[in-house]
Amino acid sequence: MSHIADRIISDPGLEAGVANLTSEKIEEVVNRVLKGETGAKLKAYHETCMRCGLCSQACHFFLSNNNDPSYSPVSKATDTVYELMEKKGRGIYPYRIYQMAQVAFTECNLCKRCAHYCPVGIDTAYIISIMRRICYLLDVVPLYIRDTAHSHASTLNQMWVKDDEWTDSLQWQEDEARDEFPNLRIPLAKEGADVYYSVIAPEPKFRTQLIYQAAAIMEVAGIDYTMPAHPGWDNSDMCMFIGDFENMGRLKKAHFESAQNLRVKRIVMGECGHALRSVHDMGNRWLGFRDTPIPVVHAVEFYWELLTQGKIKIPKKFQEPVTIQDPCNISRGMGLMDKLREVTHMLCENVVEMTPNRERNYCCCAGGGIINCGPPFKSVRIQGNSVKADQLAATGVQNIVCPCHNCHGGLEDIISHYDLGMHAKFLGDFIYELMEKPEAQ
Repeated sequence: MSHIADRIISDPGLEAGVANLTSEKIEEVVNRVLKGETGAKLKAYHETCMRCGLCSQACHFFLSNNNDPSYSPVSKATDTVYELMEKKGRGIYPYRIYQMAQVAFTECNLCKRCAHYCPVGIDTAYIISIMRRICYLLDVVPLYIRDTAHSHASTLNQMWVKDDEWTDSLQWQEDEARDEFPNLRIPLAKEGADVYYSVIAPEPKFRTQLIYQAAAIMEVAGIDYTMPAHPGWDNSDMCMFIGDFENMGRLKKAHFESAQNLRVKRIVMGECGHALRSVHDMGNRWLGFRDTPIPVVHAVEFYWELLTQGKIKIPKKFQEPVTIQDPCNISRGMGLMDKLREVTHMLCENVVEMTPNRERNYCCCAGGGIINCGPPFKSVRIQGNSVKADQLAATGVQNIVCPCHNCHGGLEDIISHYDLGMHAKFLGDFIYELMEKPEAQ
């Protein structure tokens, strides 16, 4: 059995934060969070946890590290928040916070798979989120994800995309698409549209073809939609993952208000899992909303509607075998695993399921902000998910249906490292390729 002290990785953000800590500051912040931001749920988890270890078999880090008990979800909880609770924050030396931060930010994806294996339903992801919150308030956060959160705070998007760059990207994709669809437009800030289509900042920055494809799908389906022209358009949220809940709420408020100001009927989110978690389950709750102030649906639900209602026609299905990656936040978090399969079967002739699948599927090991912790921890997440590589290889297929950006990044890294010869594709990739298009005029 190893211990976190045996595997410390140098990170400038963690090192700089710890250098400014005192035991008194740690005690003050820990008790401020435990007394002011948590309650009966955390106490119940701490008191009912039987340390039985059944959660271990749920964790890809545990399984991929030779069943090392220190990677077990119960060990992560015990070595972080439970320890702080039992000591009431007293006598915690600064370097211990470094160790706890590395566990919380880089050895747990917040995937919630362990909650399905716990006999009393303890949500270790919630516990680790509390640890991240404490680390954020102590300013002990990995450098790369902190920089991404700074971009959110400064520009309301995670890629520091300037206002004119955002609209230029949309107009560029409109121009590109009109070679194929002469009448296509990407409506900007159109009031009263049926759909407000929102994306994450990596799309205009790195994956503009996805905006092209979405515009093509909207055009063929005849959807009355708009995309926002002003800040608030980015639905992603690294502030949520570092524990900066104040800016998380600010981001979600801006997103909801940008849609409300346009008086649209609902928000349709692109293929991202953590963005849905932020909008539907975290940011809205921090703001005190009983429900989202405007209806929100994920791309999986939206594409299911288009296909079942005949607005998109698929004359011939994709013939090569495919498998399905269940993103944690839309499957375990939102229960969209069956709709995802219905959409996939409407598009693909030969679907080979991973084992296990649906809400029991293994995490990609990129979500929960881990991929955003950057190069220092890349090998941790790749080597920490050999179980996913084995699961992928066992399918014997080359194509993965993968409706989530983080899953793409995580799976492509795993595929490359373990030489699996596979490729992850968005649902939008399949729909654009397969749908019946009007003849060129």
